[in-house]
Amino acid sequence: MHRGKGMKFVGDSRVPAERKPNIPKDYSEFPGKTEAFWPNFLLKEWMVGAVFLIGYLCLTIAHPSPLERIADPTDTGYLPLPDWYFLFLYQLLKYSFASGPYNIIGAFIIPGIAFGALMLAPFIDRGPERRPAKRPFATGFMLLAIAAVFFLTWQSATQVDWKAREEQGKIREEVAIDKNSEGYKIMQEQTCLTCHGDNLQGGPAAPALTGIDLSPEEIANIAKNGKGNMPKGVFKGSDKELKTLSEFVGNLGKE
Repeated sequence: MHRGKGMKFVGDSRVPAERKPNIPKDYSEFPGKTEAFWPNFLLKEWMVGAVFLIGYLCLTIAHPSPLERIADPTDTGYLPLPDWYFLFLYQLLKYSFASGPYNIIGAFIIPGIAFGALMLAPFIDRGPERRPAKRPFATGFMLLAIAAVFFLTWQSATQVDWKAREEQGKIREEVAIDKNSEGYKIMQEQTCLTCHGDNLQGGPAAPALTGIDLSPEEIANIAKNGKGNMPKGVFKGSDKELKTLSEFVGNLGKE
């Protein structure tokens, strides 16, 4: 057949007749909507960064970091606790499947799998969809990870006696203790130092005994009859030893 006699050419509108190179638009043709990276945009970034830096420095000066007292290796009653963003890992190490002989599972294997999956996420889910509902694999694992972190953090925080922790870390004025005195030796014999510490600095189960606002008679009564966490009958010495101990404790930090 000759062209135009009984033959029709049907074109597809989705296929352009002329191929054009994929060149990005020249945004200079939109005046007022763009700006030069240097110095306009970068100068704005620096100004915003300077404002945040000054604000952070002001907060640091107004609210100093909550430092605790100097670490005491003899204080076996101290309760160590990591920062809040590590509480979920701290809680994970409390479970039987991730502690003791299986400590390597909680410390390395489980966190390694979680962070490894996060690094491999772009390679595992390579679909074009970006809506969470269309990405069940990535969305499901992300929600599971967030729920696990929140639950473990909450579990760890609820099991901490925050009041006792604040007391044990409080910075106190150092008091010179005569460890050769008769009162200190009586405290050693009566196992008082087990709870109150070698330097009478206190612990999670007992308060500090330096500079307490109690009379020797009140101290003797507590030592004999107990109070709070201290049960009755802990002191088993004589009345003379009780008087020596109470006078020793009552005068700590007051001379």
